[in-house]
Amino acid sequence: MKILVTGTAGFIGFHLARALLDDGHEVVGYDNFNDYYSVQLKRDRHAILEKRPGYCGTEADLCDRETLQRVFRERKIELVCHLAAQAGVRYSLKNPFAYQRSNLEGFLNVLEACRQNSVSRLVYASSSSVYGGNTRLPFSESDPVDTPISLYAATKKSNELMAHAYSHLYGLQAVGLRFFTVYGPWGRPDMAIWIFAKAMVEGRPIQVFNHGRMRRDFTYVDDILAGVKGALFAEKLSKHEIFNLGNHRSEGLLDMIGILADAIGAKPVLEMADMQDGDIPETFADIEKARSKLGFAPLTTIREGIPRFVDWFCEYHHIAR
Repeated sequence: MKILVTGTAGFIGFHLARALLDDGHEVVGYDNFNDYYSVQLKRDRHAILEKRPGYCGTEADLCDRETLQRVFRERKIELVCHLAAQAGVRYSLKNPFAYQRSNLEGFLNVLEACRQNSVSRLVYASSSSVYGGNTRLPFSESDPVDTPISLYAATKKSNELMAHAYSHLYGLQAVGLRFFTVYGPWGRPDMAIWIFAKAMVEGRPIQVFNHGRMRRDFTYVDDILAGVKGALFAEKLSKHEIFNLGNHRSEGLLDMIGILADAIGAKPVLEMADMQDGDIPETFADIEKARSKLGFAPLTTIREGIPRFVDWFCEYHHIAR
């Protein structure tokens, strides 16, 4: 099929585009290469995709409606996986309008392009952040998500509501995916695993928030890809669906740091700090709905996945070990 993937210079979008090309699909990429984190990293990812037969990339912003509509029309897009967004909870505290523009205006443009070009299914990225202050674990798709504690989370919940409205009004099939702390090779420099790895190899202390009393459902990128592909191609889905994609394991932050340090061969120096605004102490995904409808079955533990990330991280940065 001919599939538009937005955010193909990003972490998950890059991996998804490669996987879809491996499966024989044509992939149309769309990314604005913004400078939220290293543009060079994004260029390096995208350079790999551009060498692949069946890939065609467009460098443009989602708020450029004319270009977006032209890509849909000229490329005759059949499916869309919308992964482009302004990410990051902490960044949203100081840069709120970046989220309004990318996550709200940009998403509306994607919905309109899907509607006007008869796209058969839209899969889009939501986030575990929508669970906000929920304390009932594991987080289930049926839980209320009306109390976001960051603007980022609020925009992701807004995406779910916007997609639901388009499904109701226009019959667009829309599938939202609540990702839980995705990590792996070619990951994001603003994520804890990357930040901690960089500090360790440079011999700097690590700032550990909530005095280490944090737990996360760390999900390896290859497992996430299996869930995304399920959302793109699974049959018998409703017009609007929401799925958790996590590892169904809640791991202690200090345990993650220990595994990372062992893989690097470093002894971490920890600086304990209070909880940051917008953070939640624990995430834990109930994935039974995704198992049932998407065949989602994550396999990778952090003891397997973190060393794979470290191998890539050291190779990419030419770090001798």
